[in-house]
Amino acid sequence: MTPFFQVTLRTTDVEGARAFYSALLGGEGLDVVQLHEQAIARGAPAHWLSFLDVGDVDRASAAFHGRGASPLAPKWVNPQGLEAAVMRDPGGAVIALAKPPMGVSEDSMRPTVAWFSLNTHDVESAKKNYGELFGWHFGPARNLGRLGVFHPFAYAPEGLPVGVMAGIEGRAGVHPHWLVHFRVQVLSVSVNAVLASGGVVVDQLTLSTGERIAVCQDPQGAAFALQDQRAY
Repeated sequence: MTPFFQVTLRTTDVEGARAFYSALLGGEGLDVVQLHEQAIARGAPAHWLSFLDVGDVDRASAAFHGRGASPLAPKWVNPQGLEAAVMRDPGGAVIALAKPPMGVSEDSMRPTVAWFSLNTHDVESAKKNYGELFGWHFGPARNLGRLGVFHPFAYAPEGLPVGVMAGIEGRAGVHPHWLVHFRVQVLSVSVNAVLASGGVVVDQLTLSTGERIAVCQDPQGAAFALQDQRAY
């Protein structure tokens, strides 16, 4: 099983972003860092970075690179023992292949992430790469009309879905990226909090199953989603 276990906001305004998300999601476990000047020079916007527990970072990075992924920086280890390599996957989305410190797992992730969505130009290639390399399993695709066709994935056979992959063809302004969905108690209240704090609500969705989602941007331009029920 290869799960996500951490999300980190890399932003151009650490203090402003921390205040925004603390008011929206609470400050517990909130990890906000300065977006590196080299990334800014390359045109990288503020973004949420998801960390995938691959166990052996060197081996997983080499295998991912062999499938067309590109390293964006040398592997690093922080003082807490987190080991990570940030890469651009073969479809262009940024992700961190990592080994968490002792005692850290997906169950301890804060703030609480409800869902991970990969937006990509080539869903079938993404399914093949992530499925074969990380052992993920895919359920039946679901056609959601104007939202496109979603491909749910789970970390293990018969496991609960933890996210989806979706194509971005015909979705103007959407680039390849992993979108993090944060769980909130009442979506309407959280949407008002986003707007009151200078964020943007890009879209609000109600799926046929009743799940409600708001796709947003924070004041620095980082994309994220809010969700008041578990998707699927």
